[in-house]
Amino acid sequence: MYKLIIFIMLTVLVVLPNAATAQKILIPMDLEQTDHLRAYGIAFWCLGYGQEVEWLLNYRGGSFTTDALSRVEQLCKLRGVKYEIIDGGQEAQIKAIIAENNMETVLLEKAPRVAIYAPPFSTNEPWDDAVNLALEYAEIPFDVIWDVEVLQGRLADYDWLHLHHEDFTGQFGKFYTAHRNTNWYKQIKALSETTAHELGFKKVSQLKLAVSSMIKEYVRNGGFLFAMCSATDTYEISLAAFNTDIVPSAYDADPVDADCQSKLDYGQCFAFENYTVELNPMVYEHSNIDTSPTRGRRNFSAQADYFTLFDFAAKYDPVPTMLVQDHTPVVKGFWGQCTGFRKDLVKKHVIILAETEGINEAKYIHGNFGRGTFTYLSGHDPEDYQHFIGDPPTDVSLHKNSPGYRLILNNVLFPAAKKRERKT
Repeated sequence: MYKLIIFIMLTVLVVLPNAATAQKILIPMDLEQTDHLRAYGIAFWCLGYGQEVEWLLNYRGGSFTTDALSRVEQLCKLRGVKYEIIDGGQEAQIKAIIAENNMETVLLEKAPRVAIYAPPFSTNEPWDDAVNLALEYAEIPFDVIWDVEVLQGRLADYDWLHLHHEDFTGQFGKFYTAHRNTNWYKQIKALSETTAHELGFKKVSQLKLAVSSMIKEYVRNGGFLFAMCSATDTYEISLAAFNTDIVPSAYDADPVDADCQSKLDYGQCFAFENYTVELNPMVYEHSNIDTSPTRGRRNFSAQADYFTLFDFAAKYDPVPTMLVQDHTPVVKGFWGQCTGFRKDLVKKHVIILAETEGINEAKYIHGNFGRGTFTYLSGHDPEDYQHFIGDPPTDVSLHKNSPGYRLILNNVLFPAAKKRERKT
């Protein structure tokens, strides 16, 4: 017995100094961080090299920790990301703070395989894509796929899919009124129609329905879907209109179904119900899901337009908590072809992650479908308040601490989280 006690004491004396001197890299994500966006890239890089990362939800803005390897330190210095070296004792103090507060530690295990659904002519479109810009700036690798790859079953190669600002209804963004005579509009329309015919479809809307259906199966089978701007509501409309024609003759040379509104099947949609589609080709709207018309009547301005992130219970609802990690709970608003979602048209099971106070507008929503998830962030570009066609792309290096861009990058890391059962 005496020898056993001596052995235990010696073991403790050996282990405790090692625990106290074990070092970790802490990447803070509060206001002290010099480059929030590239911090996500560091976390992604670690995962890509088989190095686990812990995401400290609600601790200093959603900070990251990982093993203190020299290559990670060098990368932080190279990319201008603030980091701190902490020992085992400091890590234990942080974990104690997390245990006693609305915080949680989530283990990130593997870098997600990332794809952006975008047309091959996207580089020639007269607008940018915030997700593309954010990923490139953060140095997170991704592939670009479009209709051919989707119908070939390539979605199975990816964990996370972003929908570029695509019109899934086959109405070419409803730019007919203002831009039908421009070269870029004619090129987009011609290539889309050619692609549809080559793939065996009579109309672009039929091709987009097939693509929408494949994306739906991708989510059902465990994929993570993220969409912004017009790709949010038009994707949902495409699913609901699978058994009718909502496309005016200005776009496909045949009339809409006179009973199309009553034939919409909202049960096919992920997020929205009971909405009305806009059938006038001269009106720059797809449906009343979008809050842009209401906002226009309220004279919103860049100085007074903000939306608020909801605060979730980190230990019981880690998924929505991950998606709203930020260094501020109030984020600058921004417009888009779909600027916001009418809250009364959002399905009851869908989680509203952020809303614009004082109006009937959800800005950011999330839900489950099958074994996968969908997340929609309305608006076009978090750092371009009212992006107009032809405006130059956002210089993300001028917005490296952008709260809005952080919401995008939360979604990219979300699939890396270790799966676990919900606490009860």
